[in-house]
Amino acid sequence: MKNLKIKIYADGADKEGMLKLYLDPLIQGLTTNPTLMRKAGISEYETFARNILEIIQDKPISFEVFSDDFDEMKKQALKIKSWQENVYVKIPVTNSLGESSSSLIGELAKEGVQLNITAILTLDQIREVNTALNPEVASVISVFAGRISDTGIDPEPLMKESKKITKSEQPKAELLWASVREVYNIYQADRCGCDIVTVPHNILSKAIKMSGKDNLQLSLETVQMFKEDAEAAGFQINC
Repeated sequence: MKNLKIKIYADGADKEGMLKLYLDPLIQGLTTNPTLMRKAGISEYETFARNILEIIQDKPISFEVFSDDFDEMKKQALKIKSWQENVYVKIPVTNSLGESSSSLIGELAKEGVQLNITAILTLDQIREVNTALNPEVASVISVFAGRISDTGIDPEPLMKESKKITKSEQPKAELLWASVREVYNIYQADRCGCDIVTVPHNILSKAIKMSGKDNLQLSLETVQMFKEDAEAAGFQINC
């Protein structure tokens, strides 16, 4: 994976895992979201974030707003921005009512907030976000390619077109392949010309262990696993 052009970000809310991956030179940034935090048992959002930022000071890290009201969302965004210079503020492309966040994105972008626009799944959303961002401020456009593939649609054409759209008008915007489901998605994201791919901690562990492995050796290890598990279970067939 060291030969890939794409930046690999760790996606999770497990503090121990985040800090371990932060120290890995392969990992160039980190992301999290309220759902991952809840699954990790986090109840104090700001306390958790500030605790993480005491250690992670020199790699990009994204924290997400969670209000449904755009005025309150803006207040949260400005507060999150103030925590540290390496912080990107995650803004969902709409609120939970389906109302576009483009006006808020434009306001925050004009104020110099580094944004990570998240939960994008369509080209129309890409175009709208692309128009709202500030070309002079670093930003991330997160397309949930994994969720697109969950619907049975190949996300690669959309990701390639998204890259063309953002590259033409937003020189400081980076296209991110989000919701990785398997190791292969990392290579797909690189092939599409995406700038960043966010990878869950468990898939990162698998990628580090398995990428480039010889398939003949992997075949043997698989057969050995079957044998060991059959013996451990005490399976017998009376012939």
